[in-house]
Amino acid sequence: MNEWEWNLLEDKSTLDQIEIDGVTVRPGSRVRLAPKEGGDILDLALRGQTAIVECIEEDYENAKHVCVVLEIDPGRDLGMLRQPGHRFFFTPAEIEPLVDQAVPVSASVNRCAPVQAAVLIAGIGNIFLGDDGFGVEVARRLLARPQREAVRVVDFGIRGFDLAYALQDGYATTILVDAYPHGQPPGTVTVIEPDLENLSEGSSDFVQPHAMNPMNVLRMARAMIGTTRRIILVGCEPLTLGPEEGHMGLSDPVESAVDGAVNKIDLLVKQILSGEQI
Repeated sequence: MNEWEWNLLEDKSTLDQIEIDGVTVRPGSRVRLAPKEGGDILDLALRGQTAIVECIEEDYENAKHVCVVLEIDPGRDLGMLRQPGHRFFFTPAEIEPLVDQAVPVSASVNRCAPVQAAVLIAGIGNIFLGDDGFGVEVARRLLARPQREAVRVVDFGIRGFDLAYALQDGYATTILVDAYPHGQPPGTVTVIEPDLENLSEGSSDFVQPHAMNPMNVLRMARAMIGTTRRIILVGCEPLTLGPEEGHMGLSDPVESAVDGAVNKIDLLVKQILSGEQI
């Protein structure tokens, strides 16, 4: 059953978990797909694939359906941009739980219910432009560390459209991490809260799917949804964005600032979740 067909069933509810073959399966669980013979040909083509459970729903006849996205699907982390077409529904009998191989909720957001994560940390930048890769490197190091369920870390790179759509997913606070030239010594990390009321000012050329100017992305998000929740920018003064032909790797002062930025973000998250004033 594809998502369009499933949406035709109006009366449905979301379940926190379900038991399959004695194993508790919940959003974030890894499963192997085992569609029944004689089913939809597209479902049969997915036999043996590993998938991530996004939500579990019960229809008006009390039948349960497991919504999954393929683990190998590069679009599974793109928020609203990827819907529909990437999500699939299977019955519990067509799911084989992979025991002790769950994915943290922060890596597989439940798309059938409001986003549970309160904070989105968005790494931004082009790794082929020297210090512009600062946000990407910070996100990479954060992803290598355990994160609270209320926090989601994503390396958006230069995917401006994807970030704009992610901003519609209900996060109370988004922390943008990016190179931020503002006349300070290279490697200086600054935390600012942009004035969201004045986003309309500046260039209107913000629809660039393969470029990433944070303020332009925020303007696009505001144009799409009308409001934008709290945004915090953690920016690092770059030393160089490399020559015209491009350059990979951070300069020494910016590389040295990465761990400090990670620690600063950890503190920001702690303050946000505890309700402290930043």
